[in-house]
Amino acid sequence: MKQVVQNYKSGELALLDVPVPGCKPGGVLVRTAYSLISTGTELMKVSEAGMSMLGKARSRPDQVAKVVRSVAANGVPATYRKVMGKLDSYTPLGYSLCGVVEEVGAGTDDVKVGDLVACAGNEHALHAEVNWVPKNLYAPVPDGLAPRHAAFGTVGSIALQGVRQGESRLGEVALVVGLGLIGQLVTQLLTASGVRVVGADPDPARCELATRLGAVACGDPASSAVESAVAELTDGHGADQVYLAAGGGSNQPVELAARLSRDRGRVVDIGKCRLDLPWNAYYEKELDVRFSRSYGPGRYDPEYELEGRDYPIGHVRWTERRNLACFLDLVARGRVDVEPLVSHVAEFDDAVEAYRRLKDGELKAVAVLFRYPGHPVETVPPEVGVPAVRRGTTAPTPSRAAGTPVRLAFVGAGNYATSMLLPHLAGRDGVELSTVVTTTALSGANAQRKFGFGEATTDLDAVLEDASVDAVFVVTRHNSHAELTRKALLAGKAVFVEKPLALTGEELDRVVAAVEESGNDRLQVGFNRRFAPLLVEAGKRFGPRTGPANLRYLVNAGRLDPGSWYLRQQTEGSRFAGEGGHFVDTASRLLGADPVSVYATASPGNEDLQVVLGYPDGSTATLSYVTTGPSGFPKETLDLVADGRALRLDDFVRASVYEGRRRTWVSSRLPKARDKGQVAELAAFVRAVRTGGPMPVPLQSLVATTAATLAVGASLAAGAPVTLAGAR
Repeated sequence: MKQVVQNYKSGELALLDVPVPGCKPGGVLVRTAYSLISTGTELMKVSEAGMSMLGKARSRPDQVAKVVRSVAANGVPATYRKVMGKLDSYTPLGYSLCGVVEEVGAGTDDVKVGDLVACAGNEHALHAEVNWVPKNLYAPVPDGLAPRHAAFGTVGSIALQGVRQGESRLGEVALVVGLGLIGQLVTQLLTASGVRVVGADPDPARCELATRLGAVACGDPASSAVESAVAELTDGHGADQVYLAAGGGSNQPVELAARLSRDRGRVVDIGKCRLDLPWNAYYEKELDVRFSRSYGPGRYDPEYELEGRDYPIGHVRWTERRNLACFLDLVARGRVDVEPLVSHVAEFDDAVEAYRRLKDGELKAVAVLFRYPGHPVETVPPEVGVPAVRRGTTAPTPSRAAGTPVRLAFVGAGNYATSMLLPHLAGRDGVELSTVVTTTALSGANAQRKFGFGEATTDLDAVLEDASVDAVFVVTRHNSHAELTRKALLAGKAVFVEKPLALTGEELDRVVAAVEESGNDRLQVGFNRRFAPLLVEAGKRFGPRTGPANLRYLVNAGRLDPGSWYLRQQTEGSRFAGEGGHFVDTASRLLGADPVSVYATASPGNEDLQVVLGYPDGSTATLSYVTTGPSGFPKETLDLVADGRALRLDDFVRASVYEGRRRTWVSSRLPKARDKGQVAELAAFVRAVRTGGPMPVPLQSLVATTAATLAVGASLAAGAPVTLAGAR
């Protein structure tokens, strides 16, 4: 299928051939009929991509701050690879469309194949021939509403949520600043609510359009016409509400709002404009400044948007999905007219040219629609066939002969895979990147382009059936690791699964059962720290020990961003279950054994953990996993004491060994040279696959580390130590 994409580094726009996305549970697969270009938001994104690197940094200071934090935690090379990888990737465009349901995922019963739906979301309602859309981001199109009009659903929801934030009442007067696409819709919604509207925009054509669609008066904000109209309609008191639907770097909209608002009026920010509030003006009128968050309640909440968990209507009357359905109903009943807003309809095959004309100013438009192949111009819902979804396949080839490259397939191509694994495999002698499997088409296409995969697909089964694939890398969300690993083992593949191996004891049991059923134990978990050159060298310098050891490991994990998927514990497990195996494995590597007991305590909320691991020879390892530490402190510090000697490791940058009164060895690296072992880990795995020799870490150790990590939760629940049955 085809999809509109942009390279944020170069600014290149392309209509790319990508695999069709898979139909996951909790949503539907939709073949697009019409999608809408947001001439404000999308063109701003397109313009940003054309800036210099300095210009991009100035436009996104929030992202610059993230880069600085990443440098402190991971060093310059890893951060550079991650940042440049994200910049030099194709990113999608679009977030508002209408299409036909082609496939219904498990757990979805409110629509059926062939239904017409309007879809929302900048990750799900893309300018693409087929999209997978979760349940709370689509709404059925009312009978009689044309697909080209239903494609306005998302931007209509944005305007509707802004009007709701203004709490307009019958007979009030509102000022709408900015009469682009959102401003025109806000004007119509307010008019339909019995509110008299004055519009402000420097473009006479947009002012004329808003007047035709219901505004009482419109004019250039720099003229006296707008101020006179507001004064006349309000007897000089000022507007009850001001809606800021403008963009750009001017502070004029905010200043105009202060001047023309009544005492204790409401100012609602819907667009993305400069907001340097003139303090005296806002203070003296005690103005109520409000923000409108996109489509409505549920936006940016992954449990609502991705998992389909609705908010009770008694607590949240208007959610994203309810706003979407409400706007479609208003258009279907003729209370809002979107047809006059359509400046141009472009064939989807001409999408890149349409963007160029918009960017260059050649095409002056309020709204531009893409019409997709097979969908006619009619303004009534057409009879649309439901063609079968095609997914990529890999033709079986003979097994790898001696001396030929190891053929690797990747399941997942997210940030970690593309920044920490694939750069070390692409171009490596003796390695061929065969296939990348993703659920979203564009991520697979990006990985194929950047790292040279032979194929991108959404069909995992075909890859597992391909006899020429020697090994499968599982680098997906945590809750899928165990099942994907089990399938790959049963298919006879060597498997590299990024941590964690499993999130529950039951999942771990199923992985082990797959090994037993298939006789295939070719498994490696991404516990990379044990391969870190500095840790390996420090262990050698410390030397063998004769008595028990005490190990202290402080992990300054830091707080998560509010939108992090680590917070979705019901589906992704606890944060420690997800990454704690790293630290358990590192301790076990230094102590030369697997843990036999686990005792854990936690601060309120289970954010900061103290975990004590017991080992067969009486050694102990205390892991302090904290989220409340300062961001400037190293992420990982480790001390090992035994037999009158001590080893200290500071964040994989500096290591020392002490004996008696003196330091016997020290090694330092620049922070930018921090190496946490990924390169050596991958080399060891590829070597084992090529030669058929033992895997880098014994399977029993991988299982023991995973069981110990999961036992932390059991110990917290019981308030007592947990013995690991069968551990040795």
